[in-house]
Amino acid sequence: MPNLTTALNATMLAVRFHGTPFSVQVDTIPIPTLSAPTDAVVRLTTAAICGSDLHNYRGTAPSADGEVPYVLGHEGVGYVHEVGEAVGSLSVGDPVVIPFNTPEGHLHTDLTRSLYASYGQGGELGGTQAEYIRIPLADEALIPVPSFITTDPATNETISLENDYVMVSDIFATGWAALDYAGFHAGDTVAVFGAGPVGLMAAYSAIIRGAAKVYSIDYVSHRLELAESIGATPINFRDSDPVDQILAREPNGVARSVDAVGYEQLNTNLTLQSDVILHNMLRVTSPGGGLGTVGVYNPRTNSSTSAPRADTIQEPLSFDMSSFFGSALKWQAGASDPIALAPWLVSLVSSGRARPGFIVEEEVGIEEAVEAYARFERRGVSKVVIKF
Repeated sequence: MPNLTTALNATMLAVRFHGTPFSVQVDTIPIPTLSAPTDAVVRLTTAAICGSDLHNYRGTAPSADGEVPYVLGHEGVGYVHEVGEAVGSLSVGDPVVIPFNTPEGHLHTDLTRSLYASYGQGGELGGTQAEYIRIPLADEALIPVPSFITTDPATNETISLENDYVMVSDIFATGWAALDYAGFHAGDTVAVFGAGPVGLMAAYSAIIRGAAKVYSIDYVSHRLELAESIGATPINFRDSDPVDQILAREPNGVARSVDAVGYEQLNTNLTLQSDVILHNMLRVTSPGGGLGTVGVYNPRTNSSTSAPRADTIQEPLSFDMSSFFGSALKWQAGASDPIALAPWLVSLVSSGRARPGFIVEEEVGIEEAVEAYARFERRGVSKVVIKF
């Protein structure tokens, strides 16, 4: 039976992008309702601000339909609030993770030219930085979890796992996939370019998967401190050439390298250079090794409404094909698939083997989201979650 609150078209708070770069608003909008028998509505309890959200925030990534305003956010957890009559595997009250992607082959648009549509990008899908969200194809699209609560066996204290599970929505899955793309094996050495949320998750995934050595390359001190706290070797690229720093420790290079930044990366002068990481990966990866790219690369777009700064995107990028060929490297790029990875990642969290929530440095209410975005943009905080 539909929930009475939803049936009455009550309102909710949501973070929306209105087309002005470096600005978001917290708006009051209607709570979404079921529009198909296979839909579910989820009541969010925790959402996260992702590095990919900053592409929208900066005005370089278009919405799915080129229109504004739209609700942001693609990482979230919560409880099933309402289900359509054709939903068979979920019940009202079930705790779930909302993966950023939709089931493969569904809701695909030519605009994105991607295997998956994503929440928080406008169009027909909502975003997770809101109190409620409608989920199409809920049986396939939502990831059930045992519970958001566990007990610390050492202290017998109750612990919330929401900050851990929300990372399964995107960045934990994306960091994990980056290693798969690079062809990772236990015992490999790994260089992760970028110690933002995805880069830290890639380094963390490499460590729990048995890497011999992990290097985390960035310039923001608190990010590098977080990387060191999980066992990675921090490399500050403002100190000196990061490849030279790694080769001094690994004369033959590393077996795997990861680009966790994407098209808005910075060079040593902290100016935009969208191919500097690619060049460094080719230089630092040993012959026969692998490269994994999960940092987002968007094309320029004509959408002046939803992406007014898209003309700042640098393309095409330079690529040293002779080095790539001569070193017999393998390279895979693209978005991750949290739906496919969910069985493993949920088990790692529920068993206590993985605690990716270590990355969270700030929890805010949705009313504080405007200021939280500004701090995240300034790299003043590694990861922000919104609590409802």
